[in-house]
Amino acid sequence: MDMIDPFGRTISYLRVSVTDRCDFRCTYCMAEDMAFLPKKDLLSLEELDRLCTVFIEKGVRKLRLTGGEPLVRKNIMHLVRQISRHLESGALEELTLTTNGSQLSRFAAELADCGVKRINVSLDTLGPEKFRQITRWGNLDKVMDGIDAAQAAGLKVKLNAVALKDFNDAELPEMLRWAHGRGMELTVIETMPMGEIDADRTDQYLPLSLLRAALERQFTLTDTPYKTGGPARYVHVAETGGRLGFITPMTHNFCESCNRVRLTCTGTLYMCLGQEDAADLRAPLRASEGNELVADAIDEAIGRKPKGHDFIIDRRTNRPSVSRHMSVTGG
Repeated sequence: MDMIDPFGRTISYLRVSVTDRCDFRCTYCMAEDMAFLPKKDLLSLEELDRLCTVFIEKGVRKLRLTGGEPLVRKNIMHLVRQISRHLESGALEELTLTTNGSQLSRFAAELADCGVKRINVSLDTLGPEKFRQITRWGNLDKVMDGIDAAQAAGLKVKLNAVALKDFNDAELPEMLRWAHGRGMELTVIETMPMGEIDADRTDQYLPLSLLRAALERQFTLTDTPYKTGGPARYVHVAETGGRLGFITPMTHNFCESCNRVRLTCTGTLYMCLGQEDAADLRAPLRASEGNELVADAIDEAIGRKPKGHDFIIDRRTNRPSVSRHMSVTGG
């Protein structure tokens, strides 16, 4: 039975934040002094596997593990291996991961062995000093080693870069050439007003319509119908032969085709990235050894999935559109 929301959209894609913790503190995502969830509040890996299994039984065909940084969750590969049984059975079409790359050199080969075919790596700059500045704690060399390990393991790598005004906008043409030269796609993302950070997002926000216009002074960009199941719209870049994706939650939202819901490491289901409305799945999960209660709770939640988000970034709107950080919901 497929999950159909009130607007006729089939929900087939689940993003699971396995931890809100991260070994970076990216300036557009987190405050430097973050208060993370108590470990006692987190679902166990077995509970996460059980919830994922219920969603797969209810029609999820693509599952992405996110964080925070998913690879810092203790024993995370146990969960990956457990979920991979659904790939083997054919119930799940794709298991993917979004990572900052810091731990990839340790886990890339095992991810591939578990049936993961492709991953997304968040990377906003190729400059070591700028990388340290944007991540606060990150080491670019470790990320590059992780990308090398992923490609050596046969994983298809896509880079995600948040476009930040006066920080990396001038560098994105170089990143595009570098990524395509190594056989990787690049997707650029508008910054989103989620959670309090130590900055004014109006100083960071770069509409991708402006970025595309700037890129078209150097590249020939042709719209394509290519889709990966997520919100990106893709263009073909004639000069490099590769694909470039645009994720535009601010200037051109992608809600009309939304097929996604997000599950947090505490068992909270968010039906929309940009709304506070949520459903508690932890209580029904723990109330019974069977899955009927949690399946009913999922049905109820999907039945009130909103039409879309209401993100705003401007000088008159200084507060985040939602209070939680992206690391809680899952990037």
